[in-house]
Amino acid sequence: MAGRPSIYSDELLDAICERLSEGEPLAQICRDPEINVAPRTVRQWANKMENVKEAVAQARILGYDAISEETLAIADGLLPDAEGKRDPTRDKLRVDTRLKLLAKWDPKRFGDASQVRLANADGDLLPDIAPMVSDIMALLRPSAPAKNDE
Repeated sequence: MAGRPSIYSDELLDAICERLSEGEPLAQICRDPEINVAPRTVRQWANKMENVKEAVAQARILGYDAISEETLAIADGLLPDAEGKRDPTRDKLRVDTRLKLLAKWDPKRFGDASQVRLANADGDLLPDIAPMVSDIMALLRPSAPAKNDE
C-alpha cells in the first residue's frame, strides 16, 4: 500500500528553515496555509534525509539565538507583548518562559552552568548520580550518639 506522495521540495524546506531561524516554533510554521505540512512530516524528512536534518538543526540553533536576543529586548523594555502593552509582571513571565525553553532545547548553551553530566567513552550521558551520592554521603556521616534519658 503506497502512502501519500511527498510534498517535499527544497523551496519548502528553505521557507521552514528561514522561519525556524527567526525563532518561530515548527508547529506554528506548519499551521501557515502557505506551508501546510504537519510538523511530524518535517521530522520524518529530517530522519530520512541528511540535508533536511542538517538544515533544520542549523536553523534551530539560529532560532535559539533569535529567541535569546528577543528575551534581552523584553527584559530591557524594548519589546512589548502582542497587544503592544508593557507589563512588568507579564514581561517577567515572557522572559522566564523563554529562558526555561532555551535551557531545555539547548542545554549546552543555555542550561544551568552548575549542572554536570557525565558521559561514557561513547559520549552517551550517564544517569544523574547526585541522588546516589547524597545517599552514600548520608551513610558515611557519623550518626549522633543516642541521648540517654536518665
